[in-house]
Amino acid sequence: MLKFIRNWALPLAMVTGTIAYFIFAAFPALDPAKPVINSCIAWLIPFLIFAQLLLTFCKVRPQELLPSAWHIWLILFQLIAATSIAAVLVIFPQNGTCKELLEGAMVCLICPTATAAAVITAKLGGSASSLTTYTLLSNVCAAIMVPLLFPLVEPHANITFFDAFLKILTKVLPLLIFPFLLAMLFRYCLPKIHRFLLGLTDLAFYLWCVALVIVTAQTVKSLVTSDAPWGAEVALAATGLVVCVIQFALGKSVGSRFSDRISAGQALGQKNTVLAIWMAYTYLDPISSVVPGSYVLWQNFFNSWQLWKKRKREERAASAV
Repeated sequence: MLKFIRNWALPLAMVTGTIAYFIFAAFPALDPAKPVINSCIAWLIPFLIFAQLLLTFCKVRPQELLPSAWHIWLILFQLIAATSIAAVLVIFPQNGTCKELLEGAMVCLICPTATAAAVITAKLGGSASSLTTYTLLSNVCAAIMVPLLFPLVEPHANITFFDAFLKILTKVLPLLIFPFLLAMLFRYCLPKIHRFLLGLTDLAFYLWCVALVIVTAQTVKSLVTSDAPWGAEVALAATGLVVCVIQFALGKSVGSRFSDRISAGQALGQKNTVLAIWMAYTYLDPISSVVPGSYVLWQNFFNSWQLWKKRKREERAASAV
């Protein structure tokens, strides 16, 4: 039973989140408690993001932080693609579904690599250290670009660009950069704590599964309670699929040229969707969060298929011996 749960943790988390939402929504008696529950979830998601990043960055050795060529190419793609969409939204202001589609795609492009991507990469046979280095680089990139782009794309009448920049920076930067600084502090100043965290080998993966349950439930809620037309919701979900396919395909293509296909594919394709949904819902048009919300499903369907395919290959190899 435990082996089944480990093998199918991602789809089980998505199914659990879907069921949890409908169970939660079916009890009107919970309505008075919902504001408290929502505030707890709002606190829990940044905590889970921070904890996953801390555990991931504890595995980073400073001597491994020199970027590879594919790191540079993929970071450039993220920067150029997200900035191009932001430029379109600024130069040619959009309204309604078109604006939501573009904002959702931009978030999925600029969003950093998922903290659990290193775990999935290792399970698939890629380089977890190379992937973790890219995770750090993509977090630095997002911490700089999000405060720059979001106030331009979604300006507010009662706040200046600089004020919006500082507001987003003070929330995003600590969440993405402080875990790395804390991990280095533990490595060099508190080695016992560092060794203890290193021993929690799969905890980042299971924390991600918990976050995935919450995010799936929020995505289902957005789809069920949204005032957007049915066709618009389908378009938003389809945008998530298109961006997901492009990023996995491009990452694997670039990685193949540098003999690191698995790591590069996961680096660009597997996104920290918990962070993406939070950023879209908080700083952009809330409906645009459906795009990264659907991205959760697409990337985890693909990851589940990749893991299943690898297990089948291993089983065939074992039976052939």
